[in-house]
Amino acid sequence: MRAIQISEFGGPEVLRPTELPVPVPGPEEVLIRVRRAGINFADTHTRTNSYVREATLPLVPGTEVAGTIEHGPEGERAGERVVALTGAGGYAEYAIAPRALAFPIPDGVDDGTALAILIQGLTAWHLYRTAARVGEGESVVIHAAAGGVGSLATQLGHPLGAGRVIAVASSEEKRALALQLGADVAVDARAEGLTERLLEANHGRQVDVVFEMAGGDVFERSYDALAPFGRLVVCGIASRQPNQVATGSLLRHSRAVIGFYLFHCLGHPEMVGGALRELFARAQRGELRAVVGRTYPLAQAAQAHVDLGARRTTGKLLLDPTQ
Repeated sequence: MRAIQISEFGGPEVLRPTELPVPVPGPEEVLIRVRRAGINFADTHTRTNSYVREATLPLVPGTEVAGTIEHGPEGERAGERVVALTGAGGYAEYAIAPRALAFPIPDGVDDGTALAILIQGLTAWHLYRTAARVGEGESVVIHAAAGGVGSLATQLGHPLGAGRVIAVASSEEKRALALQLGADVAVDARAEGLTERLLEANHGRQVDVVFEMAGGDVFERSYDALAPFGRLVVCGIASRQPNQVATGSLLRHSRAVIGFYLFHCLGHPEMVGGALRELFARAQRGELRAVVGRTYPLAQAAQAHVDLGARRTTGKLLLDPTQ
């Protein structure tokens, strides 16, 4: 089968097309013929071995796929459309996934939407419900509001109880998209002056919740905008710039900094199945629109990483292993 393999850590050039044997599923796994593989910013960290989980080489990247079941445990129905969490191996024509983490795609939901909802949608849902526990009417700041997680979090804001939804994005085009998706206001993402822009966007008041995935100066300026009992949820470190928070500052301002990593939910089926069904139902009713960006042929995986790192992309990016 055709696949993308990493044999050394480094820049996008280490993503090399190759031929590999079709993987063989274990007793509780399914073999999936991949129609689309999802591309995540976390994949760029895996490529450089700077992600939360340490990578082992050689590696076929890709943590999520949409396709059809080819083979699985006894009684498994071949041909069923599923979206699945693979852990690795998604940038390929075939991938294996735990049967428990392969979910049927409902009628009327396309592959790109299913992939966006699986990781980005679940992340957005848990940012509200599990990490920040957003209360009715609280103000919520969403960084990278035109991206995969951000575009879905923006749409979920008011339905999940947020009061004022403040989008943060890096260009006029992306800010316009965030407003179309339901944000009440959209502000520039530059770190300089960000605290003041967030306060102005919230009618001069400090904000209750921030979903933050950049790190570095953006983290600091967002933290400075928090109200007493405000929560900043870290769900990414795109800048690769770490931050330190003084316990005295937390105490003095009654603020909280919370980390969220979706894969900690996977060992708890009750944290995945119900939320996923709710999100798929919203998509079927037209209440939730996945912003699906560019689809790249499999051999152009390296270009996808270049574009993602340069912030030239919007929404969910996909690989097509059939091309």
